[in-house]
Amino acid sequence: MKHKLLMILLACSLAGCGFTGTEDTADKTDDDRTADVAGEGSLAKDAESGEKTADQNREKAQKNKDEKQIPAAAGEVVISGDGSPATIAGVPIVNKKYGVSPDYAPGEDPTAAAAAMELIAAMQSQGLDVSDSWSGFRSYEYQSELYNGYVASSGQEAADTFSARPGFSEHQTGLAFDLKHASGALLENPAEAQWLLDHAHEYGFIVRYQEGWESITGYMAEPWHIRYVGDIAEDIHARNIPLETYLGAEGGDYR
Repeated sequence: MKHKLLMILLACSLAGCGFTGTEDTADKTDDDRTADVAGEGSLAKDAESGEKTADQNREKAQKNKDEKQIPAAAGEVVISGDGSPATIAGVPIVNKKYGVSPDYAPGEDPTAAAAAMELIAAMQSQGLDVSDSWSGFRSYEYQSELYNGYVASSGQEAADTFSARPGFSEHQTGLAFDLKHASGALLENPAEAQWLLDHAHEYGFIVRYQEGWESITGYMAEPWHIRYVGDIAEDIHARNIPLETYLGAEGGDYR
């Protein structure tokens, strides 16, 4: 009898332990599921926050890009009656839309020429290959000779991509300079060209015709061609935009 009673008690004890163990396992599984759900919620929130930040960064980048395209010195185009360059906000503009008369011949602007000499001296002091001589002011007649020669050798369509028609050259304003290497070749080596992109504005110049701006400036990239604009060079450089965009001036091809 005692033996049977002990067997019953032992069976109940084992059954009780088994039930308790199952209950503990169930409780642990619920906790794990709760933690998993919480973790998934946290990850979802992180992803949502990351997407929101990315959207904000894209909007900010687009806003900065759009602001750069807003003309900083926009104003009325003032057409002179004496054949001199049109101006916008006091800045002379000569391109394929705005020209000068055949008899406009101011010579090299003395302030621009002095700044060009300082720029060249700075380049030479750093061991860069740049000549003391440049191609600056060009008369209407001289530009005619150059342009007609290019048309004869390359055809007008090609010539128009790299040479201005007479009366539409910045060189006739006395504010533009084509820099050269010591060999006399136009300046286009990477080191010198990059220095101009990085530092020309410090001397009041901009690199007028840059890669990617052809549809606006009307010309292929010319790393050697710098244009004196004075104090606004700093802002144009910071915005990294063509002069036309900065002034809100019409650009592109001839009318």
